Amino acid sequence: MNSDATSPGNSGRILALDVGDRRIGIACSDPTGLLASPVGVYRRTGLERDLDHLASVAAEYEADRIVVGLPVNMNGSEGAQAEKTRAFAEALRSRGLRVEFWDERLTTVEATRMLQERGMRRKRIDSVVDELAATLILDGYLLSRGPNR
Repeated sequence: MNSDATSPGNSGRILALDVGDRRIGIACSDPTGLLASPVGVYRRTGLERDLDHLASVAAEYEADRIVVGLPVNMNGSEGAQAEKTRAFAEALRSRGLRVEFWDERLTTVEATRMLQERGMRRKRIDSVVDELAATLILDGYLLSRGPNR
């Protein structure tokens, strides 16, 4: 799932996306590639505008790649949402962006649980869960690279 994760020359900031039908959660690493931080939630407005916005965010953060959470089923198979996510990632690639996938199984569930444990109300959870899920995706990706990246 994490192609190129340990290739030489991988440095710089990394964006992570939790791509949904209505919203995209966005997280970004620090320049050292060690820490993941939430950036925000983008409400989707149409494919071309979505791509423009994400290309702009990648440029703003000087990200050299985008890690897209791939929603695989618990048995490892890919369903309709994974197919949509792959198509979206291909559209990002067509914009010249370097895109990799990361297994995002249960990240939204984990993010929701974490927010509930903090006593957050449902309406507030709905507004931030996607960026926390993106942060968890990025955190997993960064941890997999090890200390020598």
